[in-house]
Amino acid sequence: MPTANPFQSFSSVVRDKPIKEHKQTFDELYGEPENFLEVEVINPITHGNSSSSMYTDYEIICRTNIPAFKKRVSRVRRRYSDFDSFRKVLEFETTRVVIPKLPDKSILNYSNRFNDDFIEERRKGLEKFLNVVAGHPLLQTGSKALISFIQDDRWDKHKFM
Repeated sequence: MPTANPFQSFSSVVRDKPIKEHKQTFDELYGEPENFLEVEVINPITHGNSSSSMYTDYEIICRTNIPAFKKRVSRVRRRYSDFDSFRKVLEFETTRVVIPKLPDKSILNYSNRFNDDFIEERRKGLEKFLNVVAGHPLLQTGSKALISFIQDDRWDKHKFM
């Protein structure tokens, strides 16, 4: 009796078995994925009238069907300082995930931080940061801070530290 070869190539196994074809249905092709999480950072608005009281906030839009999230669709506004405190909370919350850096703060040219080009570059950087964080499976299902940051009307870092 011949013995099975544990090191048999994949192509020889496939060649010896009949191939079953499965035509995908319309819903399988175009329906909602089983689990999805989409996050956008858009619509920066600068508030205030003197440079010392001015700040820019950004709208975060979240669309998801992940059960851990409270809402399927949400819109919130966050400042850069909120993103900064959120990042610190994530570092405190987990040691198993490397949390990416935020886009740089405008320290060198303080007056330039309300320039349209700077605000757009920062918006892109914040969106990239949030998509990397929100895309991590451990954070999607295990981070209460992530869910709160992108869905709660008010962000309170003190609830998590």
